[in-house]
Amino acid sequence: MTERPPQRTPNRQLAALIAEAGFSNAGLARRVDQLGLEHGLDLRYDKTSVTRWLRGQQPRGTTPALIAEVFTRRLGRRLSAQDLGLDACAPVYAGLEFAATPEEAIDIVGGLWRKDSGSHAELRKIAFTPAGLVVPSRDWLIGRADDRVGRGDPAAGRVPAQVRPAPRLPAPPEQGAPPSRQRSQTERSPGQRVTAGDIAALRSVGELFRALDHAYGGGHARQALVRYLEHEAEPMLRGTYGEQTGRRLFAAAADLTRLAGWTSYDIAAHGLAQRYFVQALRLAQAAGDRMYGSYVLVTMSRQAVYLGHGREAVQLARVAQQGVGSSAPPVVQALLHSVEARGHGVLGEVRACTAALVRAERALEAAQPGDEVPYWARFFDQAQLADEFGHCHRDLQQYRAAAQHAERSLQLRAPGYARSRLFCRVVLASARLGLGELDQACQLGAEAAGQAAEMRSVRAVEYVRDFERRLEPYRDAAPVRGYRDRVAALG
Repeated sequence: MTERPPQRTPNRQLAALIAEAGFSNAGLARRVDQLGLEHGLDLRYDKTSVTRWLRGQQPRGTTPALIAEVFTRRLGRRLSAQDLGLDACAPVYAGLEFAATPEEAIDIVGGLWRKDSGSHAELRKIAFTPAGLVVPSRDWLIGRADDRVGRGDPAAGRVPAQVRPAPRLPAPPEQGAPPSRQRSQTERSPGQRVTAGDIAALRSVGELFRALDHAYGGGHARQALVRYLEHEAEPMLRGTYGEQTGRRLFAAAADLTRLAGWTSYDIAAHGLAQRYFVQALRLAQAAGDRMYGSYVLVTMSRQAVYLGHGREAVQLARVAQQGVGSSAPPVVQALLHSVEARGHGVLGEVRACTAALVRAERALEAAQPGDEVPYWARFFDQAQLADEFGHCHRDLQQYRAAAQHAERSLQLRAPGYARSRLFCRVVLASARLGLGELDQACQLGAEAAGQAAEMRSVRAVEYVRDFERRLEPYRDAAPVRGYRDRVAALG
């Protein structure tokens, strides 16, 4: 006797949301297919597919998460696959949620750290999605600092200073070791009291990794940073602390999370970087640090510029400006306007780009030596402003101005910013090429290629490749042949 297939239960949750959204079955299928295209997926759903889902059939792979995102966009609130009565086997939108509470934010970002530090290589292959920028930036703009972030009795769970282990960088996992290991006796446990010294350690670790990133590229120590977040920062966030300490803890965690996103961006793990940036934005809100939130949005805007999403880059920069208003120090205002200019440059919008650059220049001129500038904005000086000008003029094909500003930036920029100097050298090489100065362009390009070979930075390599694409029309010229020989010798 043959067994009957199990009876499926009609999906009433999905049916109710379809009715609320006003979708037809065909309309929902079409939107899922369109969203799939944004992720490079060739989906072929139709109204019959939706009928099957309503009857209880579970779609496979990434589809449940895509369906949830379709409803999120339509209804204006974050919905998960589970909210639709679907199994989320591969949640492509995991990590893009802007958490409702600090506790939920810890759960989301902690899960991201643990997956990234383990053997989840697919996490680093997730695609960047421009649509994933809308809800978090909107929620940050209209949101406010959380009323309460403290956890438990600040005096509870005290560990004497002489026996409490200092935060340390976790060692790389042993070959063949499972991703999920027991915590060693030297690692911090959840529930311990968080002290000012703990937060100072987080800040010091951030400075260390920032310096490594500037000099050697994001790939140099990214995994060590993520493991540090997993093994040290998450137990602190799940520890015991009062309100003031809690705000400072969330601020330090936001900074390290943004840096994890920045280093992921530098190795071209763009979907993962996007998720880190969203979570850093939420942690900054828990910290009550509106200005740092604007810096996270600036970082997101830079990534959008790099990926060619100029419109989204401009919108993110403007949200950042609106979020801090006129209260930000002049240096911060200059940073926000310069990033907006970069978005206009990518779009070829000459007047808007020029206007934003003028605002940035005037803001930086208004800065006074005694101004209190956030630590994360101190890098924005005349060298950085000249760099922004150089990039914008290159994108607008205004090569003489691009060359002038790039040269100025290289003269002023400190040696420790090796990757930034490399980028600026490529901008200068491209400008020289645009001016017909082929010998100088190839000389500068070869120098940049040599520097890129010493770094673990996909962005550095891509800058050099972009220059090489610009060289293609001159491929038979002697300077270009010499360039190719020099680069080939690098191995």
